[in-house]
Amino acid sequence: MGCRSSPPKWRCSNGWSGREPRSSRRSARWCADRCAASTANGQDELTMSTPSRTPLILLPGMPLDAALWAHQTRHLADIALPMVPVLSGEDSIAAMAARVLDNAPPRFAVAGLSMGGYVALEILRRAPERVERLALLDTNARADTPEQTATRREAMALARQGKYRAVMQAGLARLVHPDRLADRALIDDVLAQMERVGVDGYLREQTAIITRPDSRPGLSAIACPTLVLCGRQDALTPPVLHAEMAEAIPGARLVLIEECGHLSSLEQPVAVTALLRDWLLRP
Repeated sequence: MGCRSSPPKWRCSNGWSGREPRSSRRSARWCADRCAASTANGQDELTMSTPSRTPLILLPGMPLDAALWAHQTRHLADIALPMVPVLSGEDSIAAMAARVLDNAPPRFAVAGLSMGGYVALEILRRAPERVERLALLDTNARADTPEQTATRREAMALARQGKYRAVMQAGLARLVHPDRLADRALIDDVLAQMERVGVDGYLREQTAIITRPDSRPGLSAIACPTLVLCGRQDALTPPVLHAEMAEAIPGARLVLIEECGHLSSLEQPVAVTALLRDWLLRP
């Protein structure tokens, strides 16, 4: 009830502001079913498209799955064909990007959150002519620092020792806004996604993140319409890193979502969906 009476607000560097949009009447349930079937089969089926809707590839962060984009796949289905590939089967950002491209339509829009943003930038490096639009959410163009790598390796060692769930629970405080830690439904959703990815998927994704390249040198070459979006209280990839990307990408729009941590598409789904809708519809 509280969400309905006081919808999440968002603001951007260009002065945009907004509240909850009208929900789409069309369902994306079939898309969610295809994602689930794809996960079960260990395959990504990304090739279906229709003339009236933009193919939209949504790339999840580590160690999350298609549920990270549940609101967006449901409420953007009237203007886009949302598709969420499985990334946890690969142990490098390059291999993830190659898998997505192998299964993607000839042209598409792509949005990536956190690790998904690293993959999106790799896709731009490999096939810029295929990307119509780019959205970077709660992510970072820089390579891992030695300190970050050391922290990741410690967590990986604990996961190998059978302490994966403890590692995940310990990381929640940095993933979401402090006020959302008491939101049992949200936390259970995040933990369930982590369990589905599993220890092996987590280890592969951490390895990919550790070995990712510095994407900053290529940002100035990005020529498609670009949205850079971040939770104001994102502790993992703070706003300053998004300002750096937005300043380097020609014509990029920077948006900060209020009262939001690192998992913006889950924490403030209505605001993120509204911004992605605007991004998809802009000339």
